[in-house]
Amino acid sequence: MDAAGSQVADECAQYAGQYQNGFITTDGGKLLCSKIIHLISDNQVKSQVSKVLHECEGKMYKSVAFPAIGTGQAGQSSAKVADEMLDAIVEFARQKSVQHLQKIKIVIFKTNMLKDFYESMKKREDSDSSTTESWLSMLKSFFFPKKHSAEKKKFMSLEKKVNLVTFQICGKSQEAVDATESWIKDLILKEQFENIISDEAIDSFDETQVAILEDLQRGKQVTIELLNKLSPSQIKISGISRDVCSVSLEVQEMIQQIKSSEEVQYKAELLYNLVEWRYSARNNSFLAFDKLTNMHLEYANMAEKRYLNVKIKNKNYKVDLNTLTATDDQGKTIHLQRVTKDEGKL
Repeated sequence: MDAAGSQVADECAQYAGQYQNGFITTDGGKLLCSKIIHLISDNQVKSQVSKVLHECEGKMYKSVAFPAIGTGQAGQSSAKVADEMLDAIVEFARQKSVQHLQKIKIVIFKTNMLKDFYESMKKREDSDSSTTESWLSMLKSFFFPKKHSAEKKKFMSLEKKVNLVTFQICGKSQEAVDATESWIKDLILKEQFENIISDEAIDSFDETQVAILEDLQRGKQVTIELLNKLSPSQIKISGISRDVCSVSLEVQEMIQQIKSSEEVQYKAELLYNLVEWRYSARNNSFLAFDKLTNMHLEYANMAEKRYLNVKIKNKNYKVDLNTLTATDDQGKTIHLQRVTKDEGKL
């Protein structure tokens, strides 16, 4: 309230007792927003978040930012608050009538709460992974702006594999030839198997994964089709049953590696929105670490570790988290900064 200024405090005093649906709305004052919605505390976090979201949609607001409601003076656990806030957001996002509200932020001032919110999001994806669009993907689209349409997924293609085998069948009669042909076809069909793997992570396959698939196709008795024009994308594997099974396992491992990498990157992105680690450069300036190193530094700091090894411009440094210094192999020392980000903008 202090940051918003006396104008907002005066409006709150003016509207006191006139609130409807458990909140009142004032101008943004000195804050970088057009409106402030003031909630009347009742510990019903899910209900409050839902009311605010519908109010924003009704007023055609494009974005809204929430604090971690109830984790301050109300003393509610961040895990419980995370579940209730995300429940409300998921239910709101599922409504086809939503047209105006495009971005939802939850501002977390304490980094130790980040894990509870992330686990709450992850729990929803794990419990309902069969839906067309996973809860985690849906929540990502609300917490972060969508990428520009220029970044549409690339349509990768595999080299087609054609192995022709010709049988010449000779016999005493046409009936004998036909019977032999039928017998051969039955043998081939008994050995043939087909498996289709469908997963959103296939959209992230690039030249590296395609090259691996082509190597598998050349080395095994299988044909692999990359059906990435479907949603979600699919990989179709057909051929000798034993090879189809082994190739399918390798493809699943590739998909899991993609998901693990994306999960780490997503955690790093979440954390980067809260805190930024920097190292000293020329002219007394400081440069930001990359997001993955930023995440490792913050996790080490949260775990109260003393030292962490990092790379700065391809050189090895040993970071002392107590003194916020980093020393390279030659003994040269540079200073670090840990800066908590201002999430006031909407």
